[in-house]
Amino acid sequence: MAKDDAKGMRAGLAQYGDAGFSLFLRKAMIKGMGYSDDDLERPIIAITDTFSGYNACHRTVPDLIHAIERGVLLAGGLPVRFPVISVHEAFSHPTSMFLRNLMAIDTEEMIRAQPMDAVVLIGGCDKTVPALLMGAASANVPAIMEVTGPMITGDYKGERLGACTDCRRLWGMHRAGRIGPEEIEEIGGRLMPTAGTCMVMGTASTMALMTEALGMMLPGGAAIPAVHADRLRHAEATGRRAVELAAAGVTPDRIMTPKAFANAFRVLLAVGGSTNGLIHMTAVAGRMGLKVDMAAIDAMGQATPVLVDLKPSGQHYMEDLYKAGGLGPVLRALKPLLHLDCLTVTGRSLGAEVDALPEDWGQNVVRPLNDPLYPQGGIAVLAGNLAPGGAIIKQAAADQKLMRHEGRAVVFDSLEDMANRLDDPNLDVTADDVLVLRNAGPKGAPGMPEAGYIPIPKKLAEQGVKDMLRLSDARMSGTAFGAIVLHVTPEAAVGGPLALVRTGDRIRLDVPSRSLELLVDAAELARRRVGWRPPTHPGSERGYLKLYLEQVSQADEGCDFDFLTRRPYVGSTPV
Repeated sequence: MAKDDAKGMRAGLAQYGDAGFSLFLRKAMIKGMGYSDDDLERPIIAITDTFSGYNACHRTVPDLIHAIERGVLLAGGLPVRFPVISVHEAFSHPTSMFLRNLMAIDTEEMIRAQPMDAVVLIGGCDKTVPALLMGAASANVPAIMEVTGPMITGDYKGERLGACTDCRRLWGMHRAGRIGPEEIEEIGGRLMPTAGTCMVMGTASTMALMTEALGMMLPGGAAIPAVHADRLRHAEATGRRAVELAAAGVTPDRIMTPKAFANAFRVLLAVGGSTNGLIHMTAVAGRMGLKVDMAAIDAMGQATPVLVDLKPSGQHYMEDLYKAGGLGPVLRALKPLLHLDCLTVTGRSLGAEVDALPEDWGQNVVRPLNDPLYPQGGIAVLAGNLAPGGAIIKQAAADQKLMRHEGRAVVFDSLEDMANRLDDPNLDVTADDVLVLRNAGPKGAPGMPEAGYIPIPKKLAEQGVKDMLRLSDARMSGTAFGAIVLHVTPEAAVGGPLALVRTGDRIRLDVPSRSLELLVDAAELARRRVGWRPPTHPGSERGYLKLYLEQVSQADEGCDFDFLTRRPYVGSTPV
């Protein structure tokens, strides 16, 4: 729902029963900030301040705000920053996903509550970009995204390192006893040498690229490193453009259309992006009343090769993609597969922006369509009696020998159970088994943590095992890799079939056939269901946890709160 037609300081007045007094009081109060009458007659461009001392991904936000403010002032607007929740992946208990919807509520309500003619959204760390987009989509005020950008790579003894794919690889070597405790601590000081988001194709990079493809970011913005001067120049241009968006009244509903989401999902698949990108953009689409068709996503994936040679699917890092032209070469390669008529925040169509790209100069980070890194999209959508609502696997970052596999289930009933037993030398497990983690989904954990990257049991890691089939109702970091089935829906905590699996059951995965089957007959599963009880959560009788558990949807609907998704759906995507 859009705000009223009043502009600037006259918009959304506090209710005192006298509109004239409300405006008088507002202007009198804001003059305490030092504004002049001339300032207060300009278009108000609000800027979300997501800086936090807990969030290294957002360390540069103050500099970005200064650059955005400069652009706003040069274009004749009045920049006004305001705080919203800042969420960092490694500093959010129990998981950042638990807080994404809270940040989205905060963003939406602050946009509604405060006078602004347009808003610049500053995101970066994984959940901040979708949360800001979700809030802006619901508030439907002219909006434009700026991201903090990826870190520069580090190094250790001549080896180039990047968070957090190399974090996981090297930690795995530490678990296997090949890297000692002192050395792993030294490595920890080299993995993240600058401000910014993870410099691999993790969730932050994926969401930045998808947002640019969606049309909500100025061209070129997704891949610029956080510490590069181009990042500040892009921020200034974003501030300028925000003033123009305010004047034109271009609201998110004109940009975030079914075709635009289809473009974003196409890019997700082509860049070998994080599986989290699917959940997050599904939640954003839900705010626009659009249902994401998982069968259509899978069909799109089968027609979309992986073109970007970036870790964890490839070898390069985000600064290499930036030097290769950022998202531009990807869009040019995908041009036959994109909806080019979609409007973007530039005021021009996506096709016009692609046509304006500079000529390719022979870079080797983005492959052409006829010579891809991987012949099909990075994500495959699975179905079967173990996942009647679907599940996914990041096939481009997995051992291909495990894409068809049948094995014995080794079940962990919760995160705590897994932590207690995984490295027990007496654990009955072999490399051919299937590790199963349940009660780690949206309601079960709660918050659907990135626990789907189940570590290889220590005794197998010490034997040299680097990958094995793992499945859960959890998520996985976009920086992670392996033969890992995720987002099993419905989750175990709501009674999905995953709740009924027992150690010793046989599970069959067939990615080419998109099948995930529990090889236990229906009668036996019915007998097991009689004794099933959902997990309980201490503290769930009050507060945000109570709201979350009562309202969060399943992975196939983006894990948004049910009352925030626009229902009934008015359309579907991809188209």
